[in-house]
Amino acid sequence: MKVMKWSVIALAVSAGTSQMALASQQSESKGFVEDASLDLLLRNTYFNRDYKDGAPDRRSWGQGFITTFESGFTQGTIGVGVDAFGLLGVRLDGGEGYSYDAMFERDSNEKPERDLSQAGAAIKAQFSNTVIKYGNQMPMMPVLACDDSRLLPQSFTGTLITSNQIEGLELNVGRFTAESGMPSSSRDSGELNSADVFGGTYQVNENLSTSLYFSDVEDVYEKKYANVNYVVPMGSEQALSLDFNIYKAEYDDETVPNDFFGDGTLGDDSTIWSLAAKYSTGAHAFILAHQRVSGDAGYAYDLGDGGSAIWVANSFYSDFNWKDERSYQASYELDFSTFGAPGLFWKTAYVYGDNIDTAGGEGKEREFFNQVQYVVQSGPAKDLSLKLRNSIYRSNNALRDAGSPDLNEIRAFIEYPLSIL
Repeated sequence: MKVMKWSVIALAVSAGTSQMALASQQSESKGFVEDASLDLLLRNTYFNRDYKDGAPDRRSWGQGFITTFESGFTQGTIGVGVDAFGLLGVRLDGGEGYSYDAMFERDSNEKPERDLSQAGAAIKAQFSNTVIKYGNQMPMMPVLACDDSRLLPQSFTGTLITSNQIEGLELNVGRFTAESGMPSSSRDSGELNSADVFGGTYQVNENLSTSLYFSDVEDVYEKKYANVNYVVPMGSEQALSLDFNIYKAEYDDETVPNDFFGDGTLGDDSTIWSLAAKYSTGAHAFILAHQRVSGDAGYAYDLGDGGSAIWVANSFYSDFNWKDERSYQASYELDFSTFGAPGLFWKTAYVYGDNIDTAGGEGKEREFFNQVQYVVQSGPAKDLSLKLRNSIYRSNNALRDAGSPDLNEIRAFIEYPLSIL
């Protein structure tokens, strides 16, 4: 599940204000070792999902070690390099009766694993401003996006070409043939046949950006995605941001046989779109969003395209992506830097969804979301991040019968990045 990151949008807009250098990326390469980096992320994750209808609660606690190495490119017309990662997750709590399967998979005896580990690498080559990479990697595109919302990140195996030959335009073309889920040590726990993706993002000017992507997950679905983001400056400390996202999916035969997605027959399709408006003034931000689903089925994802492949406004614990659903969001953000506490940030949101088509009648759901995060700004613990998020989720009888029970959820993260090289 993915909470829309407005800070990422703001970063993209600000990046568009600086022109690309005339020299190519490859001509500025200093060398394989000279541009290399080695980082270690220590991540402690606690997860607690308290079901309210008698279903078994889920909780898990683990310590993760995420090591990433990125080499530079050798000098010359075509540069080559290597990227690699090593993952280790150790279960600290969450026994057989409570373990959350999205953090630690179960062994042959249906008991949660004590630890998970995996290593991966990819070779890469760069010509001018174009990079081709083959191997194990963690892509982040709207139609194929690795999930990093629990203890260890999801990864994919395949080829990805990223080109920035035209100023302001990034193009991506990729083919992936294996998927490794967050709770698994297996290289292909997702049993992915293949996923093809291509598209890109264009920064029209400092205030306007657009994206267009296409994907085909073999024997599952084909998708199209479009985005328009427009920022209207309203003074030195005020701005209005408008963000529109839309997916159209066409499901293959018998992909998903339950009521959430439709009847699973050839030709089932789904469209989901969201429009969000964010008004920022000083330390405060106010967001209103509307989201709709239409077609023969609800909007499905994470069936070969990653657990973060849902870049819409109303995606929190619930994605509000059921068949025919309409949902509405009101949220507020506060940056405490203005009040003498730099690094402290709070977000609260309320989302309500109705008009859901279920076998038991109209489904309705609502979620109250809160998240507070603090990043240490200086001293020995600089960059240490503490994040606590809570979702209170409720649904009516029709939706509970369709498999969406009431619950309270808490997620806590402590992260400490270390730069080794």
